[in-house]
Amino acid sequence: MLRVGYTQDMIDLFRVSNNQLIGSITPADLEVLRDALEEESADDRDYYITAATIDVVADGRATEHLVGLLRTALGSAEGVDIRWAERDSR
Repeated sequence: MLRVGYTQDMIDLFRVSNNQLIGSITPADLEVLRDALEEESADDRDYYITAATIDVVADGRATEHLVGLLRTALGSAEGVDIRWAERDSR
């Protein structure tokens, strides 16, 4: 149940190299990323993304929004490091 004056917490994605905000995703989008990608520890919040990585994430579970953000972040590069951070929007 959604409370009045409360919005769902969002997750911000950043490009590691310059700390540029890529965009925001939902906790469900983050779960798709975490399930699809390798984390080096329980505190790991960064991922190396390639075109192949995006193909794995876009297996039908990821939203078009998440896939689009990842493709935008990658651009024409071979790979890009991204990180996520929780944003409390209450």
